[in-house]
Amino acid sequence: MSMFKDRVEAGKRLAEKLKADLGVIDPRGAVVLGIPRGGLAISKEINLAFQIPFDCLIIKKIPAPENKELAIGAVGEGGVVVWEEKICRDLEVTTEYKQEIVKKKIEEFEKKENDFRLGKDVSGLKGKSVIIVDDGIATGATIKAAVAVVKNFSPKEIIIAVPVIALETLPEIKKIVDRVIYLEAPEMFFSLDQFYEDFRQLTDEEARNILASSV
Repeated sequence: MSMFKDRVEAGKRLAEKLKADLGVIDPRGAVVLGIPRGGLAISKEINLAFQIPFDCLIIKKIPAPENKELAIGAVGEGGVVVWEEKICRDLEVTTEYKQEIVKKKIEEFEKKENDFRLGKDVSGLKGKSVIIVDDGIATGATIKAAVAVVKNFSPKEIIIAVPVIALETLPEIKKIVDRVIYLEAPEMFFSLDQFYEDFRQLTDEEARNILASSV
């Protein structure tokens, strides 16, 4: 059974959870980073609720060779590459595949960076509370890459905020950030779309419009 009608509803509920867990957040000391494209729709609701500066953090998921929905790694800004080594071993992912897919994903990353950030790096994170937002966490590869990127900018703290996270992934993510705030942590987690009635992928234009409308 779906937990959320769509990303907007999930974002509103997550914003309420953030208010309950964090209380008042000083917009001058915090930044919300949404992971395109789905994470931007969630981030927008947090931006509206708290008036916190809102930007995107581009991460490209690396899919498994025979299952494009399963993330076995991710690439991010500054040449960050994160692998889910256990999954790679279990699937017997070859070095050749890794090399080829990383090259491809870095090219995709650079294109997305030009599309969404006009080629500019993430900035203004030093000494800030950085809230990284996505529409859900399965294996955790994307979020781990996001955290690795953000840590390079010396934030005060890193908070992960998501509507849903796989229960088996939760302890691992808790180890690498200051806080993980979530609404649901199901044990049975097959794919993210099972938790949303409407999980239509945003277009690049819709994602850019969300960024442009931040308050």
